[in-house]
Amino acid sequence: MFSSLKVRNYRLFFTGQVISNIGTWMQRIAQDWLVFTLSGNDPIALGIAVALQFTPTLFLSLWAGVLADRVDKRRLLIGIQIAVLAQAVVLGALDLSGVAALWHVYLLCFTLGVTASLEVPARQSFVAEMVGRDKVTNAVALNSSIFNMARIVGPAIAGFAITWVGTGWLFMANAVSTGAVIAALVMMNPDKLFRGPVIPREKGQLAEGLRYVRRRSDLMTVMVLVFFVSTFGITYFTSLPIVAANVFHTNADGYGLLSTLVAVGTFTGALMSARRNTRGGPRVRLLLISAFLLGAFEVVTAFMPTYLTFGFALIPLGFATITFLNTANALVQTAVSPEMRGRVMGLYVLVLIGGNPIGGPMTGWMAHAFGGRSPFYIGGAISALAAVVCAVVLIRRGGVSLPVRRFGNGLRVLKRERV
Repeated sequence: MFSSLKVRNYRLFFTGQVISNIGTWMQRIAQDWLVFTLSGNDPIALGIAVALQFTPTLFLSLWAGVLADRVDKRRLLIGIQIAVLAQAVVLGALDLSGVAALWHVYLLCFTLGVTASLEVPARQSFVAEMVGRDKVTNAVALNSSIFNMARIVGPAIAGFAITWVGTGWLFMANAVSTGAVIAALVMMNPDKLFRGPVIPREKGQLAEGLRYVRRRSDLMTVMVLVFFVSTFGITYFTSLPIVAANVFHTNADGYGLLSTLVAVGTFTGALMSARRNTRGGPRVRLLLISAFLLGAFEVVTAFMPTYLTFGFALIPLGFATITFLNTANALVQTAVSPEMRGRVMGLYVLVLIGGNPIGGPMTGWMAHAFGGRSPFYIGGAISALAAVVCAVVLIRRGGVSLPVRRFGNGLRVLKRERV
């Protein structure tokens, strides 16, 4: 389950991410609550903040994937993390000084989105450079376990800390935690990295990456399904503060507890993925099943009558969500040739996050028009339907080719999996 931790460079990365992700989730909860407070509990304002944070992905993630293939990913990540630290300090200073306005938060959401659109493709493709191809699926699952362990600890701390000290100090805590990532990247041994070839700067490299994905039915299926599930289904994260405040009439600690219950499921699912990936590579069948169950659990959760039953229903929903995301990520990472990894991951990030400028405002609008529960049952139904449609398409085609390995100048299919 923890085989990737035998690699020192990844061990450093893992440690830094444990600390940083807790700070990130503390800031996420604090930022959502600050927007909600400054806007007078307006769900549309929260949707706007989400849209501003994810809009840069639409314009930058593909280019960021090309950049990741061209430059030293470790150095690129160090520079990006310094920018993230500076943004947390500015937001914390504004909040602590009492001058923070809604437009300040909107502006910093946008700048954070710019850094995230550059960071995610580089970080995702850097995982393979730290551990090598044989351990990449295990490392992807362990990364998710870090992320989701932080989703348990971070919101739990944030929900109570907001009531004690306010949101400003949580932004400062995230700035400190970001320093752990920078230290880990600096301490790595570059000679021990499993570097792919650094491509020279040439015209048409972005288009080359898009053509590469278009020719691959396996990658196209993953991209389409990830787009629909992330745009319409996984937006339930944005709906949680709306449900906490407007449906069950709780405060910040109630929102923090709901986020923690989601994280119990996602953390458990991430650990199961790490264990499962020691026995073989990712499978398309699991991707389709987990997407369908995500949608089904989301619909069921929407109609839970009490705060307690709603919270407990979030646990299996979180489990299905992280199983889907881990499987999709691992399928993409293991199915591409090394010199294309950055560009393909850039496209993957685009379809994963790029729909949020649509999903964020849509979630706020649905909650405003049809009630706080509506984003759950509408998004869940769309996710389940997308999984069924993709499964039918693949069955009619007779399966999908996974994975591929590079031989000289070509790619050879190693395995065909029946859906």
